[in-house]
Amino acid sequence: MRLIPLESLDAPELADFSRLTDVALRRRTEPAGGLYLAESTKVIQRALAAGHRPRALLTRQAWVAELEGLLGDFPDVPVYVGADEMMEELTGYHLHRGALASMHRPDLPDPRVLLSSARRVVVLDGLVDHTNVGAIFRSVAGLGADAVLVTPECADPLYRRSVRVSMGTVLQVPWTRLPDWRTAGPLLHEAGFEIAALALSDDAVPLDRYEAPERVALVLGSEGDGLGRKALAQADTVVTIPMLHGVDSLNVAAAAAVALWALRGSTV
Repeated sequence: MRLIPLESLDAPELADFSRLTDVALRRRTEPAGGLYLAESTKVIQRALAAGHRPRALLTRQAWVAELEGLLGDFPDVPVYVGADEMMEELTGYHLHRGALASMHRPDLPDPRVLLSSARRVVVLDGLVDHTNVGAIFRSVAGLGADAVLVTPECADPLYRRSVRVSMGTVLQVPWTRLPDWRTAGPLLHEAGFEIAALALSDDAVPLDRYEAPERVALVLGSEGDGLGRKALAQADTVVTIPMLHGVDSLNVAAAAAVALWALRGSTV
């Protein structure tokens, strides 16, 4: 492990933590595929376990020993060690979770590859809140869905807030991006999936009465408008969560958890 005292904020690798936003990191052409930020030693551990490669790390002295145990396969990766004040000046916030790592983004798999061995998948259609995306990944990991597929307009699962809220599960749950619905709908059907849209509709099937087939794709819509008409047009059935006291729906992350719990024993 290559330890470097944080004495100046001008080192080129430090730009990963300061002068580039999450969006800019994703769009970088060098290194190929871009970067994302992993915050906390637990998240970094999950990233490494998933086969992701670190580019640089930022930490305080108290966490060096733990990182040394994690980075045995990456002896040349620079690890910048500094005082809280300098790290906060660099990043713009207090680094209290042990470490921050810039990681090389992995190549996303073809959706057909994920679908070939999956039985239950979650499709996120146009979600814009990174907190909700991260929370849904955590529910997927904890309640046993096989993969997550996100539409082109959906927020980035590897955005720092998504990764943090998910407790790093976005790094262990298989996921990829779908094409637009004109292609995505037929792709799901060709793989043998019933498309179940979680939405409000007069003809919706209550969740507790929904008999899911062997392969089901549960589609969740954006926080404000819900599922768009293109997604609904591809759906085989619409499912709704029965509500009380005049409340018509739950937050999308809460709805995902409820639906995954209800369907946990319905697929093979």
